[in-house]
Amino acid sequence: MFIPENIGTAPKIIFIKLPKKYMAGLSLYYSLDHGLFITGLNPNVSESHLATYFTEWGCITMCKIRNSPISSKDKLAYVRFSKEDEANQADWAGPHFIFGEECKVIRVVSPKVNDDKCQEKRSTPSGHFEVPFCCPAMFG
Repeated sequence: MFIPENIGTAPKIIFIKLPKKYMAGLSLYYSLDHGLFITGLNPNVSESHLATYFTEWGCITMCKIRNSPISSKDKLAYVRFSKEDEANQADWAGPHFIFGEECKVIRVVSPKVNDDKCQEKRSTPSGHFEVPFCCPAMFG
C-alpha cells in the first residue's frame, strides 16, 4: 500500500461537508479542523463582528470573509473553532441572524494545512483574523 509522505495535512484549505458519521473515518487519514461555512451575510458584517458572534459557542481560531464569485454583493465566510464540539454546538444553535440577516450555516471539516506562519500577529497582511478569539467567560 502506498502512503504519501504528507499524510495528515493538505496543501491548501478545502471545505468538506459530510454526515457526522463519516468524519471519524476521514480523521483516520487527516488531522481535521472543524468549522462553519456561512452564506447570506449582510454586506456590512466584518470578520471581527462574525468572530464575536460565534464566541458564544467556543474559541474561534480563524474567521475569513470573501466576496461571492456569483455576486459582488454577497459574502461568504468560514469560521473555524478550536474543538469539534464547539463547531457542532454553533451549528445546532441555528437559525443564525447576523446583522439582521438570516444566514445559511453549513457544518464543514477541512484537513489541517501544513502552515508554518507565525500566529502571534493579530491579522495577516490581507487583514484576515487568524489568532484565537475566545470569550473571556471561558477563562473564569
